[in-house]
Amino acid sequence: MTVLVVGSMAYDSIGTPHGGVDDALGGSATYFALASSHLTPTQLVAVVGTDFRAEDRATFSDRDIDVEGLETVEGATFRWGGRYLPNMQDRETDFTHLNVFETFSPRLPQSYRETSNVFLANIEPRLQLEVLEQMQNPGFIACDTMNFWIEGPARPHLDELLTRVNGIIINDEEAALLTGEANPVLASRIIQDRGPRTVVIKKGAHGALCRHEDTLIAVPAFPLESVVDPTGAGDTFAGGFMGQIAAAGEVTTDSIRQGLVVGTVLAAECCQGFGVSSLAAMKRPTIEERARMFVQLTSLTSPFSEE
Repeated sequence: MTVLVVGSMAYDSIGTPHGGVDDALGGSATYFALASSHLTPTQLVAVVGTDFRAEDRATFSDRDIDVEGLETVEGATFRWGGRYLPNMQDRETDFTHLNVFETFSPRLPQSYRETSNVFLANIEPRLQLEVLEQMQNPGFIACDTMNFWIEGPARPHLDELLTRVNGIIINDEEAALLTGEANPVLASRIIQDRGPRTVVIKKGAHGALCRHEDTLIAVPAFPLESVVDPTGAGDTFAGGFMGQIAAAGEVTTDSIRQGLVVGTVLAAECCQGFGVSSLAAMKRPTIEERARMFVQLTSLTSPFSEE
């Protein structure tokens, strides 16, 4: 089963206590697609400028990623720059240049419009709704959002979007802003009551919480001795999660659990190098080995016998 992602493609300049990199390939659609393509064929809709490098385009064409929906327009590709603080969770933005992304209006190729699994990455909610209008009988639709859309004038469109998606993948701060509830367990229930039956709340180094139908699932982060660059880890998590669900062929509690495992493993790998370097170099056997390791790490036995 194929996954479609609609989001951003960018060049990032990143600084961390471990060093830095300039004009590294990034963007929400980039991280998502590279993650999901390890598991299932992926379609990508985004926009880049005429400065987009040929070797970066090859990063997608060399994998199971369909880039018919990657639009190139005159101008410069979206650029972002920032620096991570020593805790490797908080960061400061140095600059944001939207460039061609400022006028991005997603137009899906006809071949994408019947895709069953759709992820609406962090773009304006009005544009996310426009994507849905172009889809024909999608199966599982999930979205992302951010504080700017939650707190700003786009909120009515976001509220409408929640009534039309099956899932949402956001971080704990965004969940608190969206609901007014700091407790992610309660926040997940409030969000679920607004529409999506699957709510995933990412908690960074503390793992993730998922409420699917009547089931609550908690997973820790994959243990790492060091984090080089956490940029894109959340989008990578979403790509692994959606890719595994698509590969399973159905949305069940089991496939949701498997998606959480794969998303966690890929997000951890993403943090091991600057930009997409580690994620792009990862191979399927390593993913499978890490997934088995993660399941063993998180497997517990009750000290109380069942009667």
